[in-house]
Amino acid sequence: MNSIYEVYQALSMIERALVFLVLAPFAGGLLAGVDRKLSARLQGRYGPPVRQPFFDVLKLFQKERILVNKFQNFNIVLFFLFTVFSGAIFFAGADILLAVFGLALAGTFFILAGFSVGSPYSHLGAEREVIQMVSYEPMVILVAVGMYQVTGSFKVADLVQHQAPLILYLPGIFAGFLYILTIKFRKSPFDLSMSHHAHQEIVRGITTEFSGPALALIEITHWYENVLLLGMVYLFFGFNPWIALAVSLATYLFEIFIDMNYARFKWQLTFASTWLFTAVAGISNIVVLSIMK
Repeated sequence: MNSIYEVYQALSMIERALVFLVLAPFAGGLLAGVDRKLSARLQGRYGPPVRQPFFDVLKLFQKERILVNKFQNFNIVLFFLFTVFSGAIFFAGADILLAVFGLALAGTFFILAGFSVGSPYSHLGAEREVIQMVSYEPMVILVAVGMYQVTGSFKVADLVQHQAPLILYLPGIFAGFLYILTIKFRKSPFDLSMSHHAHQEIVRGITTEFSGPALALIEITHWYENVLLLGMVYLFFGFNPWIALAVSLATYLFEIFIDMNYARFKWQLTFASTWLFTAVAGISNIVVLSIMK
C-alpha cells in the first residue's frame, strides 16, 4: 500500500517534476478521451476512441499557423509555461501556495490572449473567463490555507505524508473544491467562456480566433492543468494512495456526469453560487479549524 509513497520519496524534486512533465499530457489526454467516450455513451452515441484527443492534437500541429495578432501566441505560450511550472512545483513536493499562484498567473495570460485578438466573440469569452476566475480562485486558495492549518506546512511533500486524513478536517473545503472543479474542468453548468464541448454554442468563445498549433497547445495545457487539479484532490485522501487515486478518478467521472445533466447557468448565478458555496463550505471550515486549535 505504501509502495507509491516509497517510489515518490525515492525520487528527487527534479525527478518528480520531470515525471510530471513527461507523463501528465498522456494522463490528461487519456482522461479527455474517457470524457468524450463516456459523454457519448450517456447521450446514446458510440463515441470516438479513447485515444482520439491525441489524434486531434497531432492534426492541429500539422495545420497552417495563422495569426490575427502577433501577441496572441505569445500569451498562449506563457499560459502553457506557467501551467506546466505550477504542476511541476506541485508534483515535485514544493510549495502548494506557489503552485496555486502560478496557476492563477497562467489563467491571466489565457485571458490576455483572448483580449489580444479583435473578435467580439473572443472578447466576450475573455470577459466570462475573468468572471470564472474571480469565482473559483478564492476557493482554490482556501484549499492551500486549510491544509496549512491542519499540517502546519505548505509543502506538498509534507501534506501527502500527513498521517491523519485531511478529509476529516477539511470536509467543507473539499466540498467547495469539488464545486469549483466544474468551472476548472470547463463543464456545464459553468462552462461560460469556452464552450469546451460545444454543448451550447456554435462559436467557441475565448478560443474563437485560435487554430492550428496554438489551439493544440491550449488543449495540452488543459491536460496538464486537469492532472494538477486531480493531484489536489488526491491530497485530501493522501493517507491511503489507492483510495486517493480512486477518489481522484471518481471525481473526474462525477464531473462528466454533471456536465451531461445540467444546462449552462447564467454568469450571475455562477458567480453568486460559487461565492456562496465558498463562504458557507470553505470559510466556515477554516473558522471551525481555528476554534478547534
